[in-house]
Amino acid sequence: MADTNIQRLLAQRSFTELGARQRARALLDAGSFRELIDPFARVMSPWLARQGIVPQADDGVVVGKGLIDGQPAVIVAIEGTFQGGSLGEVGGAKIAGALELAAEDNRNGTPTRAVLLLETGGVRLQEANLGLAAIAEIQAAIVELRQYQPVIALIAGPVGCFGGMSIAAGLCSYLLVTREARLGLNGPQVIEQEAGIDEYDSRDRPFIWSLTGGEQRHASGLVDAYVADDVEPIRQQLIAWFRQGKPALQRSRRHAWFLERLQGVDTSIQAAAAAVRRAYQGEQP
Repeated sequence: MADTNIQRLLAQRSFTELGARQRARALLDAGSFRELIDPFARVMSPWLARQGIVPQADDGVVVGKGLIDGQPAVIVAIEGTFQGGSLGEVGGAKIAGALELAAEDNRNGTPTRAVLLLETGGVRLQEANLGLAAIAEIQAAIVELRQYQPVIALIAGPVGCFGGMSIAAGLCSYLLVTREARLGLNGPQVIEQEAGIDEYDSRDRPFIWSLTGGEQRHASGLVDAYVADDVEPIRQQLIAWFRQGKPALQRSRRHAWFLERLQGVDTSIQAAAAAVRRAYQGEQP
């Protein structure tokens, strides 16, 4: 038994330790990865250098085409180590364009599915209005594509998924997280800045993960599956969902279900992880 456990541990490959390009390649079928608008195309933000920020040749977004389970797929990975995974004009256009082309593929008879690897704080402040417009286009493209094929989002860590891209994640057909993931509309530092440290201490990591971490979000029904930080189980979950097909009811169509539970939350007191779980699970406080 001990030898089996050791072999299992040795076989694991951490997904969160991989860069965006490595993540995209790892989830596609072996040898099928082909990058679109790669760094050698030199398509980067024209706005960052003007503000004294060194731009990145791919603007922090990797878009690849390939196969998953032998079927056509487009995969988008946001590099969380570049500008906190924030989205501006170029990176946002790459994501929206990839999803729009996938929808066009489906209309032309090629059943292309999509995977979004989200490590992002949302809109890039240096390109605020352009970033907001890009995220709106991404959201519209997700809604269009999910009519044909499942759109799957994965939040693995360590950046998490916040801001407008957390809404994009909620629009996806399926949402997968690891224990290291975080998901929320506003990030901890933003909440602390607006509501005060007594309301939300951004340095209190156990408290933050207890409310917005992957395990909690899964227990609250806000995501569809919760897996270990291991490439192969993540890939197998993607394959299972693609084989299952589109959900009978998209999460964004279940707003009444969520609103009913939120109405029972007492906002006069600080939220606690156990109380949040009970609320989403329909239990009395």
